[in-house]
Amino acid sequence: MKSIDVSGIQWVKSSYSGGNEGECLEVADHIPGIVPVRDSKNPRGPVLLFPTAAWTAFITGVQDSPA
Repeated sequence: MKSIDVSGIQWVKSSYSGGNEGECLEVADHIPGIVPVRDSKNPRGPVLLFPTAAWTAFITGVQDSPA
């Protein structure tokens, strides 16, 4: 997978992350074919790039799992 410049993208934190002292992930939308993910506590740290289909499967699996 090619590298991308993530310096100017808009990061989004889950609405479920309130009260976690920043212990959550942030994702970036609207980048064709990939979903960048980073640790909200370390915004200058590494960014993981997931194919959109893999990220969608992950989210579906989390939503379908018992609480």
